[in-house]
Amino acid sequence: MLAIRGLRHAYGGQPVLSIPDWSVAQGEASLVVGPSGSGKSTLLAILSGLLTPSEGEVTVAGTRVNALDARGRDRFRARAVGIVLQKLHLIGVIDVRENLRLARRLAGQPEDAARVDETLAALGIERLAHRKAASLSVGEQQRVAIARAVVNRPRVILADEPTAALDDANAAKAVALLADQAAACGATLIVATHDRRIVDRFTNRLEL
Repeated sequence: MLAIRGLRHAYGGQPVLSIPDWSVAQGEASLVVGPSGSGKSTLLAILSGLLTPSEGEVTVAGTRVNALDARGRDRFRARAVGIVLQKLHLIGVIDVRENLRLARRLAGQPEDAARVDETLAALGIERLAHRKAASLSVGEQQRVAIARAVVNRPRVILADEPTAALDDANAAKAVALLADQAAACGATLIVATHDRRIVDRFTNRLEL
């Protein structure tokens, strides 16, 4: 499960995030909603171990993340977390399949062509396997980013503003794909957004 107790974070002495108590059961989905600057991206960085909070306890997938050293946080993130960022950071000069293969290598996972192909098929993008990422449409790139996030079967999927650049139809598809892939992995899904179009799709919500 995911649990936060007494979390506070500040930059340069300026408080940016305060969450007294919050938890999400393993395999459930939750929306973190709030305006720009409310601390949503900071929270995802803390959950993934990219950032250590100023105060508090953060437990994700059974690991006390804020108690780990930098190397431990890197190992935890590679092993247990899939991330979909607002800026997708696909490597445009290599093809879609190689983007997923690279994600496995960076996580220390063995080569598994079947897993890569299975993930692409689950997201309906197997036809894009040999296309360069830079040549894809925004909606196609979004699907590839989700595929990259779930190819290692993470325990937690974190998505930061995944619908910000999408129209209504593609925004709905992106959220559905995230939910479907999280369910397939048995992963906890955390979506951070200020996009009110998708709020009603989540019963568990944290307002910042």
